[in-house]
Amino acid sequence: MPSIMEGTKCHVNVVAMLQEFWESKQKQKGVFSSEGTVVYESLNSPGPPFVSYVTLPGGSCFGNFQCCLSRAEARRDAAKVALINSLFNELPCRRITKEFIMESVQEAVSSTSGTLNDADDPSTSIGAYHYMLESNMGKTMLEFQELMIVFQLLHWNGSLKALRETKCSRQEVISYYSQYSLDERMRSHMALDWLMKEQETPGIISQELQVALRELEETRKAGQELRFYKEKKEILGLALSQLYCDHATISSNDDHLSLALRDYR
Repeated sequence: MPSIMEGTKCHVNVVAMLQEFWESKQKQKGVFSSEGTVVYESLNSPGPPFVSYVTLPGGSCFGNFQCCLSRAEARRDAAKVALINSLFNELPCRRITKEFIMESVQEAVSSTSGTLNDADDPSTSIGAYHYMLESNMGKTMLEFQELMIVFQLLHWNGSLKALRETKCSRQEVISYYSQYSLDERMRSHMALDWLMKEQETPGIISQELQVALRELEETRKAGQELRFYKEKKEILGLALSQLYCDHATISSNDDHLSLALRDYR
């Protein structure tokens, strides 16, 4: 998702503005819990440049795109990127409408070997995409992207391919996973999948992690939404922690996952 960046230096308290924006937005929805909290995360670094991430209610994630000489500066820059994207997301053109769906489906058809007739067939990739857009009519692009993250990760993880080999239809898979949010349990299950891949192809977790880190850095410097790449890093890091635990001692998988999940955070 492209972002809008400003060339001028920001002199306002963007951290406070971002928090106020989302608190106001959540109150309008009747949400008064920690779901309205904007969460910051700074990477451990002995010196500059510093990196900071900000996760918005719902899960969208942004980071500082400039080279920052202090953690405070990195946090402010990440907040600025998130605030600009949050405001941009409120524009009418960022909502899923019938016109938007039609244009999106046409773009999908032109970039694949499919046809417009496939849009009415949920068993096709274009039909599944059309079904997901129709199911989220009226949502903003950030909201839709938050829902798509699970399916992006399942595709990357190889789980969607495995499901296609069963008798589950695309529509059934979409309906099932649309009810689930990306949480620690789902991350743990995906990490276990990568541990199984590691047994078949030793070294694949480290290789994928290097790719994920590179993608995350490139996307952050471009000022774009980061959650897909950051989740890949989290899942692979969890799998790697589990792998090292298995090499160090013998214990149950559940105990290992709990330890890796706690230490990785």
